[in-house]
Amino acid sequence: MSDQQKELHGSPPNYEALRLMAAGTLGAALLGLSSLTFAGTVIFLILAAPFLVVFSPILVPAAMILILSTAGFLFSGGSGIGGLAAILWLYRKARGQLPYAADQLDFVRMRVASKAWDMKERAKEGGQFVQNKAQENTEA
Repeated sequence: MSDQQKELHGSPPNYEALRLMAAGTLGAALLGLSSLTFAGTVIFLILAAPFLVVFSPILVPAAMILILSTAGFLFSGGSGIGGLAAILWLYRKARGQLPYAADQLDFVRMRVASKAWDMKERAKEGGQFVQNKAQENTEA
């Protein structure tokens, strides 16, 4: 087999160039779609502006009601999911089916609590030290 045949058959394909070409093509297509969408939005706003001005006393309260009701439903759903997750966690803990790494979480919680207690004690001692120094300076 000659060297030219080895180069043609034995060299691996250059996937980096293919990736670059595919990314460029996809990027150009998405940029074109983006510009068309932007142009369509601008044309729609130009055409809809007079209607928005005429109907704004109706549309603004309707939009506010829609936004607030959507926010309420999302908050309600999120709170419900959070509550169910908490109840499920308590149920699993009561049955002894602790969540993954619960013992490590308990260890970390206890360690943080002990460090907080230590810092509280240090702050008390520091406050007493400053108070004693202040009394000594006022007496002297």
